[in-house]
Amino acid sequence: MTQEIVIAGFGGQGVLSMGKILAYSGLMENKEVSWFPSYGPEQRGGTANVTVILSDSPISSPIVNEYDIAIVLNQPSLEKFEPHVKPGGILIYDPNGFQHPPQRKDISIYKIEALDTAALMQNNKAFNMIVLGGLLKVSPMVKLDNVMLGLKKSLPERHHKLLPMNEQAILKGMEIIQEVQKSVLE
Repeated sequence: MTQEIVIAGFGGQGVLSMGKILAYSGLMENKEVSWFPSYGPEQRGGTANVTVILSDSPISSPIVNEYDIAIVLNQPSLEKFEPHVKPGGILIYDPNGFQHPPQRKDISIYKIEALDTAALMQNNKAFNMIVLGGLLKVSPMVKLDNVMLGLKKSLPERHHKLLPMNEQAILKGMEIIQEVQKSVLE
């Protein structure tokens, strides 16, 4: 099985880190993996996205035009990537700061109030791990144990004390993600 995922938002939201952790997690499960980041020169505050492909068979190209899953964390990313989710695919978004929510009726749409939850946890840096937890709830493509191994591999050793907090954030994301009813969009 192959999962083609795009994660997009502003620089500083942990978009690239989330993709890297997902890629490392796939490696821990002996999957074929592609991690293809894209960001503007301004990084923090500019646009950033990463394409991650996890597959049981060799990956022919890291370039993807349509995605099985899109995680969009700002309005410009929604406008850019919503049209490129395959019919029957999944779109996940944090509604904070969106003027226009997703509109497609041929995909499953989930919202996750990650920014508000991170604020309640008094840790804004947990935002991306909350979103990652939501993704893993709706599409359990890798095991939580391997996500934690991937996180440990991607974090500098001086930050390993933050691993339990990150695991809590992932579990919280699994709890709070909600499917948006298609009738609400109609």
